[in-house]
Amino acid sequence: MELHPHLIGDCLIHIFTFLNEEDLISVSSVCKDWHEAAESPWLWRRMCLQRWSFCNLAVLGSEQVNHSWKRYFLRRCHLEMKMTKGRAGGYICKSLRGHTGRVVGLVYLQGNSAQLPDLWNNSATVCSASTDGTVRAWNVQNGELLWCSPVQSPLTGIVSDEQREILITADSTGLIKTWQCQNGQEVASFSTASPHCTLLQYNINNDWFLSVGTSQGSVCTLAGSALTKKSSIMVCDTFKVNVLVVSPDKKWIMAGTKDNYDLSPKVIFTESLTSPCEDEDPLCQSVPVAGCQAAVFIPTQPARLAIIHCNEHLNNKALTVFDVSVKKAKYKSEIQVQQVESFPLTLDSRSSHILLEAKDSNCIVLAADQQLRVYSLKGALLASFKEHAMPISSISVDSFRVVTASQDLSLRVLTWRNDRDDGLTLESQYHLLGGSHTMSRGFTHVTCDYSSIVASAEGKDGKDVLKAYSFTS
Repeated sequence: MELHPHLIGDCLIHIFTFLNEEDLISVSSVCKDWHEAAESPWLWRRMCLQRWSFCNLAVLGSEQVNHSWKRYFLRRCHLEMKMTKGRAGGYICKSLRGHTGRVVGLVYLQGNSAQLPDLWNNSATVCSASTDGTVRAWNVQNGELLWCSPVQSPLTGIVSDEQREILITADSTGLIKTWQCQNGQEVASFSTASPHCTLLQYNINNDWFLSVGTSQGSVCTLAGSALTKKSSIMVCDTFKVNVLVVSPDKKWIMAGTKDNYDLSPKVIFTESLTSPCEDEDPLCQSVPVAGCQAAVFIPTQPARLAIIHCNEHLNNKALTVFDVSVKKAKYKSEIQVQQVESFPLTLDSRSSHILLEAKDSNCIVLAADQQLRVYSLKGALLASFKEHAMPISSISVDSFRVVTASQDLSLRVLTWRNDRDDGLTLESQYHLLGGSHTMSRGFTHVTCDYSSIVASAEGKDGKDVLKAYSFTS
């Protein structure tokens, strides 16, 4: 019996699902039928989904320039190979000069997301804030200065909103300002009268909010880019609020201080801050730990919080994980903070600068001194690295890699790998150097998008320089 041509093609496509990309390219040159089956868009889209979990038609470009799934897969693999190896010629490094003071923060205004990278139009914009009183926007690929704000009081912090349309800065007088990302035009300002401000922007049902941790120990919440005050709540009793994070579902904010080992951090029901009732106190609950050195909400959970704090012995630290929820009664609601896991950390008692990030539902990244560690939420040490000669000053974590910045004037790039036996692991790859130690003291901040890395190097003359590393496919 003679088989129908379509049946032959379907059988070949099914067989080819067991091949990797190299074998698939090889079999496509055997004959016409094999070529047609191996070029099936379904096969290559399936490989994209297997490798990156998420791919939709938007990644292929516009209708005018519609790229194939095969071309997308091969191009992205080639780019990730360059970003994994870090060899000379695989990236371009630009020095971005212009600030006459210390850089206090970096944020991307436009860039490639790991979830939906644009491989065909690679253009990124990063913004820097400095103690010289200016905000500057830069083209990462060519190093061009796009705009610079007017000079004001020395800046102390910078964040962007979730849509990357509005930039928010704080200065040494406690003045909060919002800026248009496209052109650097000032939108609004609000005075907190606090020399130190911790900024946290979030959206709830398309409504824009900014919560500000102050030196006086309060959290002030503002609405809209016009910065209309909504509420203020005391959380740290005269100690500055320098830990401020929001849960993925935006229902909870955790506020704490690193400056007092006795004060417990607090979780606050966000609605109490954004829509306060005049006759009711904000819904707030202390977390049952002593002090707070670092905190992060787990990204894939609605309200799971990890906190590094002092344990029974003040010289030792622990990491404890809590689930946060609200219990509603007929006339009253109360916050419930339930411990999920807790385990000790073997950190130097002198470690004061601790950085904490979360990768997924079961992976915590911790940096302290020269060490970088990866833990599961149950306390298993998944990976440990000590590859810097001086303390780590900043880290950037995304779904593809971890980048550490150090005072030794180097960046270390590590990439994630899914191992069949061991699960998610982190592999150290290479260093990116920041220049001469005669000119710079070390890196102070680092931030990344999918295909570029930007870090600030502290200049010995007081003028910090940005180093921008761009990878192209």
